[in-house]
Amino acid sequence: MGSKLLVRSYNVGCGDCFYVRIPNDTDGFHILIDCGSKEGIKSGVLDGAIKHLEEHALPTVVGTNKKRLDLIIVTHRHEDHIKGFDPKFFKNIVIKNIWITAAMNAKHPQAKKSLALNALAEEQITKLVNSGAAFSPEFKDLVGLYGIRNKGATEALTKELPKKNGITVNYVHAGMVFDQTQLNVKQDTKITVLAPEENIDHFYLGKDVDRAIQGFTDGRKTIASQPKASARTKPTNISSSDFRALQGRMMSNALAFAIDDSSIQNNVSTVILMEWSGNRLLFVGDAEWHGKFKKGRKNGSWNVMWKKQNPHLSKPIDFLKAGHHGSYNATPWNREEDNTHEVNQIFDAILPKPKNNKKPEAFCLVSTKRKQYDTIPDAELLVELGKRIANTKNYNTSLKKQNPRFDPKSDILNYSILKDYTKQPSPREVGEKEWFNKPQPQRTDMESVGRGSEVMPKDIEFIDVELAPKQS
Repeated sequence: MGSKLLVRSYNVGCGDCFYVRIPNDTDGFHILIDCGSKEGIKSGVLDGAIKHLEEHALPTVVGTNKKRLDLIIVTHRHEDHIKGFDPKFFKNIVIKNIWITAAMNAKHPQAKKSLALNALAEEQITKLVNSGAAFSPEFKDLVGLYGIRNKGATEALTKELPKKNGITVNYVHAGMVFDQTQLNVKQDTKITVLAPEENIDHFYLGKDVDRAIQGFTDGRKTIASQPKASARTKPTNISSSDFRALQGRMMSNALAFAIDDSSIQNNVSTVILMEWSGNRLLFVGDAEWHGKFKKGRKNGSWNVMWKKQNPHLSKPIDFLKAGHHGSYNATPWNREEDNTHEVNQIFDAILPKPKNNKKPEAFCLVSTKRKQYDTIPDAELLVELGKRIANTKNYNTSLKKQNPRFDPKSDILNYSILKDYTKQPSPREVGEKEWFNKPQPQRTDMESVGRGSEVMPKDIEFIDVELAPKQS
């Protein structure tokens, strides 16, 4: 097994499936952080990853033919993070612990409004889908976040898998610390939960969203108060035109709620700081940044962590799991050279640029797939990360070596967006033609390009990073 800590990112398309092995005196401590994908379940990438984990990484439970997985960490409820938690994939695996973001606890008293928003968004999206209306590709992606497989995965994580393994789910929040004694790891190990804060409604929902939910609820009561009759029946306590306008606003609000809920779910991701033998590893799920922390607003998780968990983020880390598949708003960096900008302070603290011609020593992995969304991955961000880490690649060079006919000018690398999501004066291209010839972190999609496919279920792919103990 060796004395190094292993981080493995399985290539599951646009999704996270990370395996961590902490060395131990015996057979190690084995962790799975998320298991999801935007790929269809029939693609085989998720069950293939778990099968590979079972057969090649996990230890055997003494006296049985089953394998042992010490800990599952679930960051948040989106399909690209949980869709693979199908009990049949884990039928030969004994699970010892399950940690889930406190935001997924249906009984959490400090998340009642956030849970209500999620239920409302799910309800309204389901109604729109059942209406048979035609939807844009962007809306179809949003619909996927509330799909039937998400519900099944949530049920499996919170009920089926715990019951099968005789364990209780641990809903985690910021401030919880687990040391090597609790983890049953011999070496110097500690896992600290940095997010979400326990009071989820207070930090991540915001007063504006709260008021919008109340307004929507009141509007729905007005519609519900109308007598059930034919479409020609006029409303009794509201004019026909106002009634139709109210229905239209409610449909629009339903979409707005789904977008708000999607962002909030990212921001209640379980974020963990793993400390082992002098190394600091940060796994951030899809945590976002939203400008500067402000009380009473819908805050980004990075901003809340900088406010509430600052000591843990005020010094460099040795490994970063890039957030949200390389999305710009999930790594705390603003393109403007402004050292007073809160997110730049965070970025420079955890991944400082080396000085005096020193080489970077930190590592980073990006689980991503090109063209799943226009804004993922953000090429300029990946190049900026490449200036701060050791495990970089110039994919233009490496892919040309593997395939002389590889064309970096192909459409798959040169997409752009029309909307100004960074609030800059004009639309900004996020394609890769300007950035592809520069060092960037190892990423799952590019690691597989040279072998002919972005996702190859018959030839399970992954990227490994190993960290050695640091000398004291």
